[in-house]
Amino acid sequence: MSHALQDWLVVVPARLKAVRLPNKPLLDLGGKPMVVRVYENLQPLREAGATVLVATDSEAIYAACEKAGCAVEMTDEAHPTGTDRIREVAMRFSHPYCLNVQGDEPFVVTSDLIRLMTAFSATPAAHMGTLYHTSSDMEAFATPAVVKVVCDLEGYGLYFSRSPLPYPRVGTLATFRHHLGVYSFRRESLIRYGTLAPTFLEKTESLEQLRALENGMKILCIEADFPSRGIDTQEDLDAARLKF
Repeated sequence: MSHALQDWLVVVPARLKAVRLPNKPLLDLGGKPMVVRVYENLQPLREAGATVLVATDSEAIYAACEKAGCAVEMTDEAHPTGTDRIREVAMRFSHPYCLNVQGDEPFVVTSDLIRLMTAFSATPAAHMGTLYHTSSDMEAFATPAVVKVVCDLEGYGLYFSRSPLPYPRVGTLATFRHHLGVYSFRRESLIRYGTLAPTFLEKTESLEQLRALENGMKILCIEADFPSRGIDTQEDLDAARLKF
């Protein structure tokens, strides 16, 4: 297992310009900055052979990571998305696979990440991969902040939406697929993605993965055993601090 993930570059994109929680990556979680907690949570991936690092355009984040012993790379501040930031870093390395773990996801379960990485690398037809969790929370189903995904019979994503998806024309649904914002890429797919212009559906829903679908890229969707709660609001932060 020590080298099982040696072909993987795992990147945590982090910036300071979040609107709802300013300076989010540097907010304290049990005495450490949030971005450091995310990096430390990925220790099992490093132990399995993956290269793990933070990518940022912020000198403050860079300094905090260096102080905590986290591998970190500086990137261009002009990048509009985390995916663009990851692409810049990936082009400095030669790993055939790349994983994007958001800098506000300190609780993502690494066994689910390894399941995604293993399935994705064994599926040559997939350009990208991601996770979903089967949920019965119908309040979340109706919430735009919760992204839903529907898949084809081979497990590839058909569509992602902030709207209820699929919409139950008659009756109600017992469960739905709650998308978790983790993405795997083949190196060549990540490089290609960065050359594509933002698309209509991407801009309409504010979901980057729709750019890939609109350009014919196949996204393999793997079921996670555990939900993962990102930190987007003060309420999320307060809940997270109770766990440290």
